[in-house]
Amino acid sequence: MLDQFSLSNILFIDLETVSGSADFHSVSPRLQGHWEKKSKFVLRKYQDVPTTEEVASSYQDKAAIYAEFGKIVCISIGYVHAHTGELRLKSFCHNVEKTLLIDFLNLINKHYTDPARNLVCGHNIKEFDIPYLCRRLVINGLALPNIFQLAGKKPWETKHLIDTLQLWKFGDLKHYTSLDLLAAIFDVDTPKDDIDGSMVGRVYWQEQDLKRIAIYCEKDVVTVAQVLLKMMGKDLIPADKIVSV
Repeated sequence: MLDQFSLSNILFIDLETVSGSADFHSVSPRLQGHWEKKSKFVLRKYQDVPTTEEVASSYQDKAAIYAEFGKIVCISIGYVHAHTGELRLKSFCHNVEKTLLIDFLNLINKHYTDPARNLVCGHNIKEFDIPYLCRRLVINGLALPNIFQLAGKKPWETKHLIDTLQLWKFGDLKHYTSLDLLAAIFDVDTPKDDIDGSMVGRVYWQEQDLKRIAIYCEKDVVTVAQVLLKMMGKDLIPADKIVSV
């Protein structure tokens, strides 16, 4: 199916998310009550009542992965230029989530409007990135673009979403493979970062370093693109043809 599309029609994407507030005590009382309920499942304390400290700690550790309690601080995208073959990268980052979402939507609504022609690719995007993104768009009162109108769609109606995790499963519903492991087995070079996914919240809330987060996010976009090329039996994009714009 992938051979039917030009690489230049594929939008590679990755998100970075953090907790909605710097700490649990800064969360609105109403949402605090909901997180207290959620924390029983996060901490796997189904019968016991978590302590106040456990609830607060679980918020800082896990709130970022839930769209109801987290927010997006960076969306990095990449596309292969049709004429030069370059993988061009761009990041949308902002402390005000709605601002970066609007900037991202402007690009999508201008260049990626047709699910029959445009593809969106990422690792675990069907379970995480795309649902999270759509929920945060709705929460911020923004209209979903056509390519993300997914509610009620059947699997064969969302073929424009390419998930490298799903491709690697080959129908195995219980199997999970990290992007880093796929890069390793395909011998895709992944430069060592000074941060990993577990550190994004600290880098954002304590260091307020969005640029550092964007660099990390863009490297994941590059890795996804290279892994997909390997899966397609194509040559990797050389380092001198990977540029941030």
